[in-house]
Amino acid sequence: MDNSHPSPLDGRTVVVTGGTRGVGAGIARAFAAAGARVVACARRPPPEKLPAGVEFAPLDLRDPPAVRDFFDALPRLDVLVNNAGGAPYRLLADTDAERHARVIELNLVTPLTASLAAYEHLRRTRGAVVMIGSVSGGRPSPGSAAYGAAKAGLENLARSMAVEWAPEVRVNTLVVGMVRTELSHLHYGGEDGIEAVARTVPLARLAAPADIGAAALFLASDAAAYISGASLLVHGGGERPAFLDAATVNKGE
Repeated sequence: MDNSHPSPLDGRTVVVTGGTRGVGAGIARAFAAAGARVVACARRPPPEKLPAGVEFAPLDLRDPPAVRDFFDALPRLDVLVNNAGGAPYRLLADTDAERHARVIELNLVTPLTASLAAYEHLRRTRGAVVMIGSVSGGRPSPGSAAYGAAKAGLENLARSMAVEWAPEVRVNTLVVGMVRTELSHLHYGGEDGIEAVARTVPLARLAAPADIGAAALFLASDAAAYISGASLLVHGGGERPAFLDAATVNKGE
C-alpha cells in the first residue's frame, strides 16, 4: 500500500524576491522542500548553487517595467514572498535625504511594485502575498531609521492590501527579529558579538533562515486559509525590557 502523501505546495509556483542568500534563501528552500516550484529573483546571481526546486531569475525590483515583464511572463503564480530589502547602518544626519529615500524605495516601494505586477496571477489562483517585515518597524531604530519607517509602512500596506484584494488574495506580514546569516558578523562583530546579542533574546539565540522559511510557508499554506491582514511576530520572544535590568527591586539594594 502506498502511504505517501502529496507535499502541501505540489504544483504551486512561488516567487521569492531576494531569494538567493540569507533569509531569502531560507524561505526559498522551505517552499521547495514543500513541493513548490520556486523562482528566486535578485539583481545578482546566487553566491552558491541553489537547492533543487529553486531557479534563479535576474530582476531589478527598482525597474517597474522589468518587474511587470517578469511577472507577465510567468505561466502562473500562487505565492509572492516580498523579502528583498535591507539597509546599511547610517545615522540620519550623516547623509542626505536622497540616500534615505532609496532605502525606503527598496523596502517599501518595491514590494508594492512586485505585488501590483503579481496581482492578476494571484487573483486567478486565489493566492497569497507574504511581506517580510521587521521588528524595526515597531520600535525606534537608530542607525536604520529609514529602514524602520519603511517596514512600518510595509506592515500597514499589507493590512490595506488584504482588505482591498479579499477574498481572492490573502496578504500577511512576518515581523522578523534578528536572524543569523552569512553577514551577521558585519552587524554584531564576530562570534562573540553574535553570542552576546543572542543572550538578549528570550529564546537565547538568533533565528535561523529556516525559522523564517517555516513561518512564511505556514502563512502561504492552506493551514492559514483564514488568516489575512495579520502580522506574525517571529522574534524569539522579542527584547527584554530595559527597565527590568535597571530596577533595584529584588537586587538587595
